[in-house]
Amino acid sequence: MAKIRIPTPLRAFTDGAASIEVDGGTVGEALDSLVAQHPELRDHLFQEEELRSFVNIFIGEEDIRFLQGLDTEINAADSLRIIPSIAGGRG
Repeated sequence: MAKIRIPTPLRAFTDGAASIEVDGGTVGEALDSLVAQHPELRDHLFQEEELRSFVNIFIGEEDIRFLQGLDTEINAADSLRIIPSIAGGRG
């Protein structure tokens, strides 16, 4: 099973788990498996059926936006990371 690393702000929705094992042959299927296990994550990751624009998914050092997006193929040894965009600062 592939694993998805959960960023600290989203761990409140995974009972504190930093990493979740998921099923699936693509990033999209892996995220579906993740939200099936932790339904409260759906609204934080998706808007309708699309990944929210401020949510970045990486496989190793590769951003899936520069691969095949949610259709990017994965295998059981892969580790995915959810990296939320951070904005702010002083104007």
